[in-house]
Amino acid sequence: MAATGWRCLWPRRVPQIWALGAGRSVLRRAFALPASSSDFQSEYSLDKLYPPQQKGGDDCSNSNADFKKKSVPDIPIDRVSVSYCRSSGPGGQNVNKVNTKAEVRFHLSSADWITEDVRQKMAVLHRNKISKSGELIVTSEVSRYQMRNLADCLQKVRDLIAEATEKPQVVSEIDAQIIRGRVEKMNRERLRQKKIHSTLKQSRRVDLD
Repeated sequence: MAATGWRCLWPRRVPQIWALGAGRSVLRRAFALPASSSDFQSEYSLDKLYPPQQKGGDDCSNSNADFKKKSVPDIPIDRVSVSYCRSSGPGGQNVNKVNTKAEVRFHLSSADWITEDVRQKMAVLHRNKISKSGELIVTSEVSRYQMRNLADCLQKVRDLIAEATEKPQVVSEIDAQIIRGRVEKMNRERLRQKKIHSTLKQSRRVDLD
């Protein structure tokens, strides 16, 4: 009789005991604090977006992209002018109340953290971004957050510097001959198709006399 009663109660109590144990583990995980909250940095913090350059020997197996990344200097925030204004980007009516559009400008000729040859090339390539006073102006309004737009502006500046840092690719004589041969072949095919089209149009002409 006692054994029968124990069998009847056993399936009912096991889920309750398991639920209590699971509930305690969930509460323990929910109220668990991180080990250290003093080292937290935002995903858009300047230290993560633009880490300091590491001085040391370079690996010879690095690609051309790694070389360009190392040749681009870090942007000193205290040497550029950052301002915010009304944005026409995403955000709905909120863009009419807050300044989310970011603008970064600096005097190009006096920016000694960029090499002289790169500055001259930037002045030629991006003369439409340079004001009459000689300031290079970069804006961004892709996001509704100021920090994201600021990060996008700084990335645009780095891209401009990297573009001006690239050296023109030297074409060998063999590659030049191959390119010339392909261009001549394309021109011959173009003239042949043009002649065929002209002959076809002449055959469709009807003489009314």
